[in-house]
Amino acid sequence: MWANIRRLLPATNGSTDVPRSLRRPSHSSADAVDAIGCHQLRTPHVDRHNNMRYTLAVILATVAASAVAQTAVVSTPESRQTVSLTVYNGGFAVVREVRPLSLPAGRAVVRYEGVPAQIDPTSLALKSLTDADGFVIREQNYQYDLVGTQTVLDRAVGQPVRLRRPIGDGRWEVLDGTLISQPGQGRIVRLTDGRVLVDPTGEIELADVPAGLVSRPTLVWTLDVARGGEHRTEASYLTNGISWKADYVAVLREGDDSLDLTGWVTLDNQSGATFEEAALQLMAGDVRRVSDAPVAVYANGMAMERMAAAPPPFQEEAFFEYHLYTLDGTTTLQNRETKQMTLLQAADVGVRRRLVFDGAGTYFPWWAGRRGNPGAGAATTDVAAAVVVELANTQRNHMGMPLPAGKVRVYQADSRGNLQFLGEDRIGHTPRDERVRLYIGDAFDVVGTRRVVEERRISNRETEQTIEVEIRNRKETPAEVAVVERPGGYWRVTQQSHPFTELDARTIEFALQLAAGETATVRYTVRTRY
Repeated sequence: MWANIRRLLPATNGSTDVPRSLRRPSHSSADAVDAIGCHQLRTPHVDRHNNMRYTLAVILATVAASAVAQTAVVSTPESRQTVSLTVYNGGFAVVREVRPLSLPAGRAVVRYEGVPAQIDPTSLALKSLTDADGFVIREQNYQYDLVGTQTVLDRAVGQPVRLRRPIGDGRWEVLDGTLISQPGQGRIVRLTDGRVLVDPTGEIELADVPAGLVSRPTLVWTLDVARGGEHRTEASYLTNGISWKADYVAVLREGDDSLDLTGWVTLDNQSGATFEEAALQLMAGDVRRVSDAPVAVYANGMAMERMAAAPPPFQEEAFFEYHLYTLDGTTTLQNRETKQMTLLQAADVGVRRRLVFDGAGTYFPWWAGRRGNPGAGAATTDVAAAVVVELANTQRNHMGMPLPAGKVRVYQADSRGNLQFLGEDRIGHTPRDERVRLYIGDAFDVVGTRRVVEERRISNRETEQTIEVEIRNRKETPAEVAVVERPGGYWRVTQQSHPFTELDARTIEFALQLAAGETATVRYTVRTRY
């Protein structure tokens, strides 16, 4: 059979039929036609006995090759009995497939088709569930050179080809030659008359598909089978290209003192394989892998007003030093598909909204203050208060569940009942009974100014500063603001206008209660020794 490898051609109105003189002749023809050539070659004399012996040899070789091919046991994904996946945060998965194999006793070759294109073949574990000692793997090959326009032509370098290209008026030029180069060196064809075509346009024909190409990634095993018969086998392996992440939608209730939380799992399958009706597990945690040398809008999230606590579709359990989430039932994960599923739900979770003025440093690593105005004081900083939402991940607070790392988006309904986006933040893997802090934005109406109003040197190793922090509440409601300062070195506060709390060895916090429209100033003097 002739295989046509078509390239983009200019539009033509004529027929694409091959002229009758160029068609392959019937087997009864006395004229021998070159399989690739376009000219008939007449043979003046035919040795019928030698010809018969040659024909017989070809037939025997073909039969022998067919017999060898028939010894291979072919297993396809359609024969899967079960498949299960454990997907990890790091963008890989453990796949477990159960397929039946009918194996002859002795040496057997198995073609295990339809594995992921991103499989790590070195991670394979194959066993017989029917007979643990039924066979051993003698050799394994991973074939992943898939049939395609470029791969077929790449494999055809050095082989005869036929080039067909339109020349107008419905006519086609047919040229025969040898493909001697392929991209990226450029496509080059040497014609039978000696001419060389560089990057020719048109249609390239091959006598057959080159050997060694497969239609889908395949593992080929050579097995030593102790006991032949039907074996129910399980193949386990690692594959890259499958990932999952957690996303959370939090709806803040009226009063800003509670919220409803929904956790989503987003699965992305770019592994090169589809997994039908798969049992699914998710592993949360930082699993170490040794690297080789270098080689959305949530429509459902908007629908939750005040949800009832529903049984989560994933059951969570502690596993080793990680957490494992198992899906109730099965799901189909198509190749090149992104799928979202509910991970967890919690209603009426108590929260605390805080305003934090951090004019001296970075209370939150991702914080960024307003840029100073031209002409402003060199020791003066104008900053808006950061908006922080805090909650306790405890059962008493209707939570108490391990939270995988992910992005948290916060919404709240306005006076018309429309959900509005308030901000977002990322959380790390958070165990139960820990606090969650979300920095979601900067306040519009609560701003402040930090000034170093006096600075003097006490000695070569000791200095003294007097600092004022003015906080202005421009809202029509009261505000509670935490003013955070970060003295360095060995420090000691000698004077202060307000009491403070030491958060750690280099952080202090002043708590202010401001009425609507009120301005308050924190003033303190600190001596620092280096």
